[in-house]
Amino acid sequence: MSYKLFIPGPTAVSEKTLRTMVQPMIGHRSKDFIALYRSLQPGLQKIFGTKDHVYLSTSSSWGIMEGSLRNVVQKKVLCCMNGAFSDKWLDVANRCGLAASAIQTNWGQPIEPGALRSELATGVYDTVTIIHSETSCGCMSDLPALGIVLREFPDVVSIVDTVSSCSAMPIDKDANGIDILITGSQKAFALPPGMAMLSPSVKALDRAAKGNTRGYYFDLLEFQKNHEGGMTPSTPVITLIYALKSKLDDIQEEGLEARFARHARLNKAVRAWGESWGFSLFPRPGFGSVTLNCFANTRSADLVALNKLLKDNHGFVIDGGYGKLKGKTFRISNMGDETDETISDLLQALDTVLSKLGLGKP
Repeated sequence: MSYKLFIPGPTAVSEKTLRTMVQPMIGHRSKDFIALYRSLQPGLQKIFGTKDHVYLSTSSSWGIMEGSLRNVVQKKVLCCMNGAFSDKWLDVANRCGLAASAIQTNWGQPIEPGALRSELATGVYDTVTIIHSETSCGCMSDLPALGIVLREFPDVVSIVDTVSSCSAMPIDKDANGIDILITGSQKAFALPPGMAMLSPSVKALDRAAKGNTRGYYFDLLEFQKNHEGGMTPSTPVITLIYALKSKLDDIQEEGLEARFARHARLNKAVRAWGESWGFSLFPRPGFGSVTLNCFANTRSADLVALNKLLKDNHGFVIDGGYGKLKGKTFRISNMGDETDETISDLLQALDTVLSKLGLGKP
């Protein structure tokens, strides 16, 4: 039986996007590829909110997240941690042999601008990592407020993960003082997994040029050199680049503001549904992600049984909690190509399943 994903990634991929991937292969050093690659830049720069270049990496986002650390950390990196993926960044830094410390908050709590300012004011850091929308617990930190702090420390290179927020809401890389912005194909872009996108500032490239631990595959200078020729350093995943081109056309047709409004509207609808059943949001009020809702399992629902009934009887799948929150929370995605109709269908199915499990609305 086929089923549709409403998990926070990978997200459902449309038939139109899948068909776009089935095109004749072209050489990655050919004029056709150069034209394809360069055609992506205006759309990506608009989505990122940047005048800087946007590179394509055949990897998960973690590839360029680790690579960015290797490129720019020369003194010490500050990892802002408030969930599973931001916590992981400290582990990655340590495994790379880099000096690293953390701002650690409880999962679901945003990164506070004051805490960031206090740590950076010590002067011991030259790099900071931040996850905008912490997918594991549905918590979204206030990026514009953090951006005000980042601009106060021009010698610090900021690396920001926007994997589950980019293209679903305004990011404004340049205005927020972000030096390396990273995202992936498999979440709000509604593409298959396997490609990441990153945009470094001139400051980040200058920092990379002063180091000698860049390696090759994720060397920002290699990305830049090849970008200037309309190419990628290594053989790229051309099928996903076809899909990205199609998706950018879709986004242009919908309009970015309309896309942002759609994500906000669908997110609000899912949140209202959860509250009507007595499920409270897990993250601090006012800091929930706009692309998913992470609900605390305040009704002690059998999430395994819920998902089995939902999948077997309705063809939908949601997430039963990530990491240490498994069973204690559940996550519902509204990102990518979802519409009022698809979200309504999911919520009606969830109503049916919860009733079958013996839960009534409070």
